[in-house]
Amino acid sequence: MRFVPDHLVLSVVVGSRAYGLETEESDVDRRGVFAAPTPLFWRLDKPPTHVEGPLPEQFSWEVERFCVLALEANPTVLECLWSPIVEHAAPAGRDLLALRRAFLSRRACRTFTGYADAQFRRLDPARPKWKQAMHMIRLMISGLHLVREGEPLVRMDAHRDRLLALRRGEIPWPEVERWRAELGAAFTALGDRSALPGLPDRSAVDDYLTAVRKALL
Repeated sequence: MRFVPDHLVLSVVVGSRAYGLETEESDVDRRGVFAAPTPLFWRLDKPPTHVEGPLPEQFSWEVERFCVLALEANPTVLECLWSPIVEHAAPAGRDLLALRRAFLSRRACRTFTGYADAQFRRLDPARPKWKQAMHMIRLMISGLHLVREGEPLVRMDAHRDRLLALRRGEIPWPEVERWRAELGAAFTALGDRSALPGLPDRSAVDDYLTAVRKALL
């Protein structure tokens, strides 16, 4: 069975093209959500939680797995819900986009900074991977905007020049460290004054998932 594209409910472009940070060499990175027919879950062998392809740089989650990751404030998954480039949205995909704020919680502060810190620890200051460094900073900018304003910042237009200079290796490493420290301090300074709710709206997500499963009986 071809879960993608036959059962695809949402497909968006992510990565540099969604962030406004693309170059001539940038790929088109696609992320999507598919909804497996409900009777397949009655079998011993369950549908996959995710599939790769069929297009290059395409990755899709089954709708339940996507919802679980979004409730956990997974940065990659949350940013899919705010991508400015939506290539396909079936009715269940449009409903998912309309529900996107139900997934948000203050847990995002920890996940966005945690993912960025993990990327930073993998960087070698003597020979840094500048593209990775750029995305580490970009993730912190996106997360800080989410905590302050209640939604992640996907388009990086206001930060484009400086981020692309970082990607080209034109910013000295000590300045990169200062930039990261400033963003980290801004997270800390917010304290409990986050625009995000304490917990996500799991009930609304349950209702959505139930409706999707009933529709696919």
